[in-house]
Amino acid sequence: MKHVSKLLVAIFAAAAVSASAAPKQWLDYKGNKGPGKGKKVVLISGDEEYRSEEAMPVLAGILSRHHGFDCRVVFAIDPKSGIVDPNNRNNIPGLEALSNADLMVIGTRFRDLPDEQMAHIDTYLKTGRPVIGMRTATHAFNIGGDKKYAHYSNGYGGAKKEWQGGFGKVVLGDFWKNHHGGHKSESTVGIIAPGAEKHPTTRGVKNGDVWGPTDVYGVRLPLPEGSQHIILGQVTKRNGPRTDDPFFGMKPTDSEAVEGRKNNPMIPVFWTKDYQVPGGEKGRTFATTMGSSTDLVAEGTRRILINGAYWLLDLEIPNTGTKVKLVGKFNPEQYSFRSKEYWPDQNKKPADFRLKRKKKD
Repeated sequence: MKHVSKLLVAIFAAAAVSASAAPKQWLDYKGNKGPGKGKKVVLISGDEEYRSEEAMPVLAGILSRHHGFDCRVVFAIDPKSGIVDPNNRNNIPGLEALSNADLMVIGTRFRDLPDEQMAHIDTYLKTGRPVIGMRTATHAFNIGGDKKYAHYSNGYGGAKKEWQGGFGKVVLGDFWKNHHGGHKSESTVGIIAPGAEKHPTTRGVKNGDVWGPTDVYGVRLPLPEGSQHIILGQVTKRNGPRTDDPFFGMKPTDSEAVEGRKNNPMIPVFWTKDYQVPGGEKGRTFATTMGSSTDLVAEGTRRILINGAYWLLDLEIPNTGTKVKLVGKFNPEQYSFRSKEYWPDQNKKPADFRLKRKKKD
């Protein structure tokens, strides 16, 4: 019996070592000192085009290092290889961290997740905890009609009348409509919306500070009751030829607004909304149709997102806005769809997306 006991101990010890040595399928960030100390943020990546696998680690680094939040970034993972593969729409491990999260940041696109993963998101929303939705989150899910969480799907129009429009409409305020600005040819310049000049989320943000080379998305107006426009998106012409850099030749210094209907009226690109999913508690959303990793090169875009996190969690935002200095080297990839072979060839694990610290930091 002693030999059997020793053998079992050895087996369990080997299993524990093996599990601890296995690469994590998500990134965890321990918070430093700051107003967010003791609070937890879960940031959900998983879109094929706008590089949320790059954007979420940028935000997690800022939130943890400068503001004290514990953060987890989760990724679309190929279950066989364990690599990050945004083209895989069916698996985002690590969502159980939502059980004790104070804030959910989501930037997914057309995900069809299994019931056990969707249950974590559904439970979170029913508690009325706050949400930041970024870019493709207006069309975050596309789930088969006979599945338990099909009502989360973009533009849902099924039997559950209280879920018309799906997650995008019910939680964020709208679902996918169209590209309002010229895709890869017209950038977005943020203009503070009338009436939002004194909103806490605009502290430290001036007209033109928010910028991104992603075009303005269309939004159905008016937004639902309980919403407020915060930043409007001025559609701006590229000043020069298209190039093959991550910004397609667009620059924050491009200043010529497109004439006509695209800017009359301007479409909101940041807004707040009260939400309540059926059977759940009331909560608040800070939504944006910006949020590509390339958009985060602009300090103003980062600042309004971090301001938004503070606002949702009832933390005092400084008059000059929140600190948003990058916590490592950040060179975003060009936003675009990738081939089926691209991600297996990249062979990247979640740890590969953690920003590398600069020497002087």
